[in-house]
Amino acid sequence: MTSSFFALLLLAGAPASAAPLIAAQAAATAPAERPPALLAQRITELGRGFYGTVGIAVRPVDGRWRVGWRERELCPQQSVSKFWVALAAMDAVDAGRVRLDDRVTLTRDDLTLFHQPIATRLIGGSHTTTLGALLTEAITKSDNTANDKLMRAIGGPAAVRAFIAHHKLGAIRFYDGERALQSRIAGLIWSQNYSIGDAFYKARGALPLAVRQAAFERYLADPYDGAAPGAIVDALARLKRGELLSPASTAELLTIMGNTRTGANRLKGGLKPGWSLSHKTGTGQVLGATQAGYNDIGILTAPDGASYAVAVMIKKTAAPLGARMALMNAVVRETIAAHEALAARPPL
Repeated sequence: MTSSFFALLLLAGAPASAAPLIAAQAAATAPAERPPALLAQRITELGRGFYGTVGIAVRPVDGRWRVGWRERELCPQQSVSKFWVALAAMDAVDAGRVRLDDRVTLTRDDLTLFHQPIATRLIGGSHTTTLGALLTEAITKSDNTANDKLMRAIGGPAAVRAFIAHHKLGAIRFYDGERALQSRIAGLIWSQNYSIGDAFYKARGALPLAVRQAAFERYLADPYDGAAPGAIVDALARLKRGELLSPASTAELLTIMGNTRTGANRLKGGLKPGWSLSHKTGTGQVLGATQAGYNDIGILTAPDGASYAVAVMIKKTAAPLGARMALMNAVVRETIAAHEALAARPPL
């Protein structure tokens, strides 16, 4: 509210002490920003037409509207959850509890399962690196072992949950790390022997199909690492606005996310020249033809500097990979089209 408005209040006889109250009442009764109607329609069509269950959410970083499809439904995050570990780690840096150049040594007891490129450096039995390097590998390569080691170094799952709760990020769950999560989804109890070679696959494959199916369906019905797409994009927007971390840590994390190597044909595949994306992917287990979790979340930035938070969380699908990528590409293209339409409007 401008100073000229307050002057008008005084001229009209309202006491100066009433101005803050009147301003607050005006803000409370101001109409909410309306989302672009065509974008809302297209997101609904994309979600409804997809072969599977998907949650989608899109919002401007500096605006108040949000559009989506099943945006309040908890969807399996899988490696999207590494984003919360990274946030909690950078928060610990801001608080002075750790430094990115703190050194840490990994041993074979730190190995997890599935995607863990860092494991090749443990051939000699151990590998010493820094917390900053672990964070970078967890985000850009989606390295499970790097992520879990970083998580434990900053206080474990409790520290990540505390960050989520402290900042009131909403419908976002965080589980106990990759080993516990993936074992439970498969119907197993973790043994460190599973981190070697194909031991996890053999143990999972030896289970009766009914046991695997029951564990898989329990996870889909109530994902232990579930998050709502709407809550995810709200958190992304808050990060970009500098509300979650210091300016330096915000810039650092967004730069790292901008260098993500996974998911080149997911959200990133829908970019137009001049647009950029800072993002994190997630990919879950498959049983039969069904996959539980195929995701990408991130911040799109236009050539003019405007930014949008986007989350596409495929909860359950048997659709071909090409169809999943096409969906993500389309969500990005529709967001870009909506931005260009808004930018082309003549000023009021």
